Amino acid sequence: MSTLKITWKRSAIGRAKNQSRIIRSLGLTRLNRSVVHYDSPTIRGMVNKVIHMLEVEEIPEEGSPKNVERKNNKS
Repeated sequence: MSTLKITWKRSAIGRAKNQSRIIRSLGLTRLNRSVVHYDSPTIRGMVNKVIHMLEVEEIPEEGSPKNVERKNNKS
């Protein structure tokens, strides 16, 4: 399962209360702070509601084929 790094970039001042609550429920407390969540439909839905205030980066899995180091075992 991949993870999402979510960074709060724009203020919630003057926005609807539900958007401020979504920011808080994502675990963001201050501007320019980041949190990491597992990628799930629930988290994606919350992010999509306030995407204009966030920066989202997908972090690939550690064991995915793209990130596996190849070892040369030649003796």
